[in-house]
This record gives sequence, C-alpha cells and structure tokens, in this order.
Amino acid sequence: MRMVVAAVPAVTLALGAAPAAASGGEWGLNGTYAATSNGQWAQTNQIYRDEATVRSTWTVSMTCSTPVECTGRVDSDLGWSADVAIHGSEYVVRRDIPNWEPCPDGSARTGHQIYRFYPVDERGWVSHGSTVLAGFDKTVGDSGACGINKALVITMPFRLEKIG
Repeated sequence: MRMVVAAVPAVTLALGAAPAAASGGEWGLNGTYAATSNGQWAQTNQIYRDEATVRSTWTVSMTCSTPVECTGRVDSDLGWSADVAIHGSEYVVRRDIPNWEPCPDGSARTGHQIYRFYPVDERGWVSHGSTVLAGFDKTVGDSGACGINKALVITMPFRLEKIG
C-alpha cells in the first residue's frame, strides 16, 4: 500500500500537472503577528515550572525564491530584531538575550533563544497557508555558566497569529 501512495505524486508529476500557482510573497510570512510564549506550560530542564507568559507583537518581512527557500526579518515590539528563515518545514528565529541567566556572584550570562513554529489548523495539525502558527520558544544558557556544568534550558509552547 505504501508503494501506491508514494506513486501518486510521481505519476502526477510525470503527467505534467503544474503545482499550484503562488509567488514569493505568498510563501513567506509577511505582516503583523501576535506572539505568545505560554509560561503556564514552561519546562525548566524538562521539568514543568511556571514562567512568565510573554506576549508581544511581531512585524515579519520575508522574501522567498521557492516555498522552502525563504529568509527575512522579525521586529518585536519588545525592542529586538532577528533573522527568520525556513529550515525543513519550520520557520526558525534565533537570537541572543544578554544577561539572561543570573549567577550567584551577581554576574549574568547570555541565553540563546530559538523559536521554531509551523502553520496549524484549529486541531493543531499542520495546515499550510494557515494564519495561525504553533511551536516552541526555547532558550538555552551555556553549559558551565555560573560555575554549573549543566546548561539552563527553558522551553515554552509558542503561538503566532496574524493580526494585520
């Protein structure tokens, strides 16, 4: 049965069916989005622990040469900007947060934050073209920071919804 399912796309392509018409502007994220990192379901080093929920507004601008080759920029109303790109089937935003992990000696270490998200329907299933995206907001400290040979890792569910 697997062979039949896999053969259908190959037959469609062999018969010359054209892919759905789209342009670079339709493939990437562009516009204003409400971003929410849900602290009620946060995990600290894989143990559930409440963190502050973070809400912000993102302005996203992307350009694409194909549906899987997109790059752009995110500007947050919290005062930071970062690159956004597609990796595999996910949108990925990476940024560093200075002074993220406070140390007992009064110093603080940088956190490395990564947002990974993808379009979903109302059930949370992947739905290309949806204006609601879901995924995770994960921030990792450096192993050895603050004299502890274990990285601090905080992961929260993440939702991005187009508002303009």
